[in-house]
Amino acid sequence: MKIPEPTPEKKEIKVEQPSVQPINTQEAEIKKTTNKPLSKPTGISSGFSINSFLNKEEKVETTENIAVKTENLPQNHFTDTDLQMEWKIMLKQLQMKNTFVFNAVKTFKLEKKEENKIKVLFPSDSAKVEFDKVSGEFFNHFRRKVQNYTIEIEYVRDVENLKIEVVTKRKIFEKFIEKNPLLKDLDDLMKFDLT
Repeated sequence: MKIPEPTPEKKEIKVEQPSVQPINTQEAEIKKTTNKPLSKPTGISSGFSINSFLNKEEKVETTENIAVKTENLPQNHFTDTDLQMEWKIMLKQLQMKNTFVFNAVKTFKLEKKEENKIKVLFPSDSAKVEFDKVSGEFFNHFRRKVQNYTIEIEYVRDVENLKIEVVTKRKIFEKFIEKNPLLKDLDDLMKFDLT
């Protein structure tokens, strides 16, 4: 008789499959960025060398002050009208070239105080900054024009005299009323709209 061969028992093999869970896109991005190296690949230089920085010699910069002797330069006389004429010409040129600077400096007043001194009255610091952009060119031109190279410039802030007053129709009418009081009666009767 034949003995049946033992049959191998069938064992159930369970293969656990990982459960599929939704993955956040942020987590995926984090994994993506962490897989890459955090530093630059070698071979590319940043241009900064610690050794050269440590071994760098201190350079001493020297500046030379050049003093111009004004004794030998001409010191001709100029009048306030010369100054005002050149200032008006300069304002006209500025109005054509740079209206922003023109609007900032048109309220400046230039006055001749002494023989070689010009007083510049300016309304605000911001306007003076704009004036500084053109003042060198203006004063150099003026010195050459009048042949006086010893001119000194004095800046004075003068807010009260240089304010531009907005003149409305009502203010103009009130000035006329001061000259002719009958206009007040006419205004009361007719009720003019002066807004």
